[in-house]
Amino acid sequence: MCCIFGASLYIMVCPMEGLLKQIKKIFPLSVISLIFATLAVLLMCAPASATGVYDIPNFNSDTWVIDQGEVINRANEGQISNTFADLAQNTGKQVRIVTIRRLDYGETTQSFTEALFDKWFPTTEDKANQVLLVIDVLTNQSAIATGEEVKSLLPEETAESVASETLLVPLRDGNKYNQAFLDSTDRLSKILSGEADPGPPEVNNNISVEGNFGKVEGEERSNAIAWIVGLLVAATIIPMATYYIYLAVQPSSNS
Repeated sequence: MCCIFGASLYIMVCPMEGLLKQIKKIFPLSVISLIFATLAVLLMCAPASATGVYDIPNFNSDTWVIDQGEVINRANEGQISNTFADLAQNTGKQVRIVTIRRLDYGETTQSFTEALFDKWFPTTEDKANQVLLVIDVLTNQSAIATGEEVKSLLPEETAESVASETLLVPLRDGNKYNQAFLDSTDRLSKILSGEADPGPPEVNNNISVEGNFGKVEGEERSNAIAWIVGLLVAATIIPMATYYIYLAVQPSSNS
């Protein structure tokens, strides 16, 4: 078996050594190294893997923000957490925000939010005083889930307005995530405290209504396929390139 493996390796390597010599005659070693370094960078810059419900950890009693999308700065995350902590202490109503990088294919932000709501709060009683606001930062698609005891203060129409207007309008004006979440936090905390609803933000008519809602499904899938093909090619070439560059810099046996 060892002999067969060694013979096979020799058969593969010998023609490649000849090819390498031809490449070295055409291109300087620095150019070859630059090409393979570029491939390595592309491999490291691959898009983040999709997020499923069970990739989101369970929360502690003092966890109000889970920012896997990394779009909220630390100071604002602290401010949001303090606001929701005070709301919970004063009213018993609890709000949590989750940001994710991207969803699995076939998953929507709404289905993900409902599944996470069920995971965190399995029973109707658990859900009763809860609000969950989720956004996928790749597409800027958002969704909200609310418990039954919350609906008297936050009816579905108002909850949808928070998710689709208060949260998303600042994102259409340059992806202002911090402003979006601060505005949403302020509106939710006032509504759930029994104060008048300040309403959604005014929309600047100069802002494109298409905003930053990402790519259509077919285009996104096409890009994903291109990434996969590129990664497979890179994963094949880079290890081989490392070996052959090593051979290239070794002193020739004929010198």
